[in-house]
Amino acid sequence: MTERTTATSSITRLSPAKINLFLHITEKRADGYHNLQTVFRLLDWGDYLHFSVADKVTLLDSTLDVNHLCSKLLTLTGADTITSSISDNLIVKAASTLLSFAIHANKLPKQLAKIQIALDKHLPMGAGLGGGSSNAATTLVALNEIWQFNFTQNELIRIGAKVGADVPIFIFRQDAIATGIGEELTAVDLPDQHYLILTPDAHVNTAKLFAHPKLQRDIAPLSIETIKNQCSDYAQHLNAPYQNVFTPVVTSLAPAVDEALHYLQGLETQALGAARMTGSGSAVFLPLDASIATDEKLLAKWIEDAPCAGYMVRNL
Repeated sequence: MTERTTATSSITRLSPAKINLFLHITEKRADGYHNLQTVFRLLDWGDYLHFSVADKVTLLDSTLDVNHLCSKLLTLTGADTITSSISDNLIVKAASTLLSFAIHANKLPKQLAKIQIALDKHLPMGAGLGGGSSNAATTLVALNEIWQFNFTQNELIRIGAKVGADVPIFIFRQDAIATGIGEELTAVDLPDQHYLILTPDAHVNTAKLFAHPKLQRDIAPLSIETIKNQCSDYAQHLNAPYQNVFTPVVTSLAPAVDEALHYLQGLETQALGAARMTGSGSAVFLPLDASIATDEKLLAKWIEDAPCAGYMVRNL
């Protein structure tokens, strides 16, 4: 492997958060995973990834161990506190998986640009906002472009699903109904919305939640057309049968989440929306009616009075 230096260029990408407007488990699968139904909504709030492109690395042997190849091509900063080993970070796993697929698809060229990735982290970890998955997806899309592998969006979604169940929605890059383990996506047209999001300092292990005896795993599945047509039952309000099955379990295990959700529920009459939890927690959010979304003084007071950190965001 030889190297030569070229001029450095850089691109910056938003790595957005997501919320689940509802989240159902319809069954446990034979492979141990669970089939879900949910509607993902992407937000204009998230982390930022900066990709600096510099050296060219000549690949003399395409049979090199992919993890070794990845370590030669990538440098990641800003992620030291996320995982104990940098190789466990989803950004690095995404890059390694992309290289592996490129090798198997015979798309690996003789030269690849070396990339330095700087993570500017804003989203709290373990909050159900998809931060790590979004970082992975943003990395896949950017590196596919920089390295000119030319994988299609559908191919990238399949690659992303190997990295994590929530990665595909961030490659899809639009609001969507998700089924399967979250990788089967159907675009859905939702009204523009502002949200007040609270991020309590609490984290309940996801595996522990899926194994909890009180978690409901047999919600009757709804057709895609039904979910599309009943948008008014879960977008701003949350009418039966729509719910987040993790909410009663998480609030029983994490008092801080229960407190934050109760705080938002106390604002529902004014906001004209239904508070709820996203994903498997711990973040909770309140959709805001358009009549109140521009009242900056009131919203600032709501954030100031909240029992934990709060953010005003809107859909992407």
